[in-house]
Amino acid sequence: MDASIVADSSIVNYYAPYKAKLEAEMNRIVGYADNHVTRNRNAPESLMGNFFADALLWKGKQLDQEVQASFATKDGIRADLNAGNITVGNIFEVMPFENVVSILTLSGRDMLRLADYMVKTGGQPVSGITLVIENGKAKEFLIQGKPINPDAHYKLVTYDYLANGGDYITFFDKPVTRKDYNQLLRETLMEYVSDLTKQEKHVQAQLDGRVQIIK
Repeated sequence: MDASIVADSSIVNYYAPYKAKLEAEMNRIVGYADNHVTRNRNAPESLMGNFFADALLWKGKQLDQEVQASFATKDGIRADLNAGNITVGNIFEVMPFENVVSILTLSGRDMLRLADYMVKTGGQPVSGITLVIENGKAKEFLIQGKPINPDAHYKLVTYDYLANGGDYITFFDKPVTRKDYNQLLRETLMEYVSDLTKQEKHVQAQLDGRVQIIK
């Protein structure tokens, strides 16, 4: 195929209205970021990771008030957010996959397995969780500010790809309960940003020490 092939005008005219509608939706502004919300796979936490996990926890608590924490992975976040207007298309770039929100009830022992995974991988995006890593071990691991009780149960929100064992995750293999929702992760991010906008707020991602590595 090269420039010598002429487009069929009847086909172009057929899809042009749909193309224009799609472009208008992708360019729709849903919010505003005060700073460049960046990823960093080599750091224990990042601006984008914190934003992403906070949005996930926000939705998780809407779906189930007992949800205490959220968990994602660095590799699942596919783009940064530039400072300035945030469009629907920007959110699609961050989360291009059709993943849905999942809420799991986990034993305290499985939560400790989650901590071990975070230690081995140098931290992952979380909210509602505090982890301090020292000398390759979890020195402190808290959920909502409290130490994990191995015999207790905890509700955590994530998404189906991870709940199914994606990114080499094994600690979700025996949840006490699991519920998948008809709620795309991408829609969750858009709703979170739109809610901030309705409150006349901007995305203001910050590093807050929720995951720290002490060498």
